This record gives sequence, structure tokens and C-alpha cells, in this order.
Amino acid sequence: MAPTLYMLNASPAVRAVLIAAEAIDLKLDEYQLDMLNQEHLTEKYLKLNPLHTVPTLDDNGSVLYDSHVINAYIVDKYGKNDSLYPKDIYKRGLVQQGMAFDLGNLFPVLKEIDLAYFKKEITELPPHYIDMCKTVYGFLETILKKHEWVALDHITLADISCYTTTTSLDYHFPIKSETYPTISNWLKRCGELPYFKSDSKNLKSFCDIMDTLK
Repeated sequence: MAPTLYMLNASPAVRAVLIAAEAIDLKLDEYQLDMLNQEHLTEKYLKLNPLHTVPTLDDNGSVLYDSHVINAYIVDKYGKNDSLYPKDIYKRGLVQQGMAFDLGNLFPVLKEIDLAYFKKEITELPPHYIDMCKTVYGFLETILKKHEWVALDHITLADISCYTTTTSLDYHFPIKSETYPTISNWLKRCGELPYFKSDSKNLKSFCDIMDTLK
């Protein structure tokens, strides 16, 4: 049986798993959670994921619920090679470092901004959130200048995670090519890869949801 992915397609974290699965030709049984009707808070789902977040992967009883962990797992188990997540200890460490940058820097900024809109605390981006975006964009610009990808000299899981978060942040505070040329080129290179193609509709879903909150 194909692994089941509990998901909301607009979620940047879910988008990262969908891209990684597409990259390794892994067929997933996609289950769209009805979060508006609080399906993510049901006893059944909480047994799978006590944090009631998405994504959650159920691989025939083996359950994981962080996108970075899920991607590492599916590439290790189902990938035909280790290009996205090298088995070499040092290279893998660099990829994990890049994923940690997303988890510890990019994503917290996105989450804070999104929650502020959902809680109706803001209807447009205030200066302190703009400053937060500029800070993490600056970090990413510097990281990418080293070898044009987040972790290694080719695309890895670190790029996939950072890409989905960054494109979502770009909705809130657009990335100008004259200010962040390396990020802009990186986003373009990622988006041109075949397994990123279907992400555009999921990113649009995210943008459409955020549009309703303004």
C-alpha cells in the first residue's frame, strides 16, 4: 500500500513533502483534512499527530509528522539514489543544517505572520514583520552565494523545504531581484525543475487563503 499523507495542499510544509515525493517518483495516498470542520482535532487524527498539524505520513503504521523528518524518511526508504539526502555523514549534516535553517529561521517568521492574519491582529504587514522578512532573506541570500544551493552544489531536501517557505513569505513581502538576486535566481532554478511544476497550484491555494484574510 502507498503511504498515506494527511494534508492541506496550501500548507508550505505539505508542499515540501509533495515536491520530494514527486522527485523520487513516490506515489502517495493523499488525504485532504477538512480543517475547517476541525477534522485535525478528532481523536482519530490526534492519535496520529498530537500536535494536530499537517503533514502527517502514515506508512502502513509507521507514522511521522514533521515535513523535514518525513522527507528524510521517504528519500532514505524509497529514493533510487541519495542525491537529495546524501548518505555521506558530512554532506548529510550540511543538508540537515539547511533544513534546520528553514525550521529555525524561515518558517517561524512565516508562521508568526500567518497567525497574525488568521487571528485578525493585522490586515497588512507592519514594519516589524517586514524587518523580520528582511533579516531571514539576508541570511538566505548569504547562504546561497556560497554555491547557489542551500546545502551542497546541487539541489537537496534543504532547498525543497526552504523553497516552499520562501515562496510563501514572498507573498507577504515580495523578494525583489535587485535586492536579493541570488534568492531570485535560486527560486527560478527550483521552479524550472519538473518535480516542482505542480507546486504552483498549491502555492496559489496558499495565496488565495491569505487573500481572504485581508
